[in-house]
Amino acid sequence: MFRDPGCGCCYEWAEHVRAQMEAEVIMREDVPMEQVKATHGIPDDLVSCHTMEVEGYVIEGHVPAKDIERLLRERPEGVKGLAVAGMPLGSPGMEMGGRIQPYQVIAFGDFRMREFSSYR
Repeated sequence: MFRDPGCGCCYEWAEHVRAQMEAEVIMREDVPMEQVKATHGIPDDLVSCHTMEVEGYVIEGHVPAKDIERLLRERPEGVKGLAVAGMPLGSPGMEMGGRIQPYQVIAFGDFRMREFSSYR
């Protein structure tokens, strides 16, 4: 997982992933985030604070572990990765006093983008 050194919610998201699925999360702060996102082809409007690689897929931002598990199980054709744009309150790692902002998990890849799941 690549992360910005100044962002604390990345730790919380990593703990969420570890609690839901067997995962080794290695946090890297040695590569500029702009470079990580460009290298992985993350669309500008889907950028968030951290980027993870898992089994050939790119996970951008606060994607729930159950969606990562679904991606790895189903392996939909043409999907390069999943993203939650920005840092919506109530998403994994962004739990703050019960406040929730609706958000979508977006699949991206050989097509522009499409909704993978939605949370309210």
